Amino acid sequence: MPATAVTLTPGASSGSTTISNGDPVYINGVATGHPQNGLQIWLIGNNMVRITTVQVNSDNTYTYEITSTETQNFAPGQYLVIVQHPMMNGQYDITYSAATGQVINRQMQASGGSGSGTAIFQLTRAGNLQSSDAASALMRAIGSQNVDDTFATVSFFINPPNAFVNPVGDHVVGEKFMISGTTNLAVGDKLQVDVYSSSFSPTKKSQSGAYSGASGVVEVTAGTGGKNQWSFAIDSATFRPDEYIITVEGILQDVKGSATFNILAATPAPTTTVQLPMTPLPETKTAFAIATTPTVRTVEPVTTHADVPVWVIFSGLVAAILLQISRRR
Repeated sequence: MPATAVTLTPGASSGSTTISNGDPVYINGVATGHPQNGLQIWLIGNNMVRITTVQVNSDNTYTYEITSTETQNFAPGQYLVIVQHPMMNGQYDITYSAATGQVINRQMQASGGSGSGTAIFQLTRAGNLQSSDAASALMRAIGSQNVDDTFATVSFFINPPNAFVNPVGDHVVGEKFMISGTTNLAVGDKLQVDVYSSSFSPTKKSQSGAYSGASGVVEVTAGTGGKNQWSFAIDSATFRPDEYIITVEGILQDVKGSATFNILAATPAPTTTVQLPMTPLPETKTAFAIATTPTVRTVEPVTTHADVPVWVIFSGLVAAILLQISRRR
């Protein structure tokens, strides 16, 4: 029989090692060799110890379930599951005594040689080890050389249930969009989602009681990073412009989250000016009649000379010559 006879798949109910109060936990695995006495399960948590056995199926698989009712009352914190396989001798060499609250190593003989085994530490009652120390002591005991048992472990955390709404932002009347969020609830858990106007209130019979909002149930789906997710589709065609409140609540778990967003009035689409390519127009020349003012020239008056008879001119000339001769003399 191989030493790794036990394997585990932790947190199968949510795909995460973080479990919320009120969600079940399933520990699944394979135990080769088909032990007739089954497997011994040690569940150790905050001020809590639970010891039980589970049977192995014909195909060597097994399942250990912690129910929703049980986890509802678990204190927040870390829990360790130790699956003990009896191996070759078919018996558990490390056992728990409910009468004394002690862990017994049956392979170690008591000092008197009674063959009932030896108490190795106090698991419950007065003087018991704290949960982390008790878990470490138990694993050391099962893994000791004088014990042929083997074991596998898995741990998970219990947290109070939570549900958060992701930021939504503003939207316009007529838009279709998604509201989403995260939660530590298990995959398949159901949430009630309500979206309603913040101004919604009961009205008188004579007043209009028009309701603006949406409501529905959604299922939790697998997420990442230890957080599962949910989503809810919104068609705001019938919504009025207003502030809206989102509430998300667990159907079975006591959990609630909320957020707000705005629906704005739709505005007409702005007129778009289309720029067409510019085509040069043919040049047209037009002849214009240009009125010109003629240049005005100054005309000097013409002196008119009267005609002089020839004999008068000749007589004057002779007289001038004679006067010149007389002066010379």
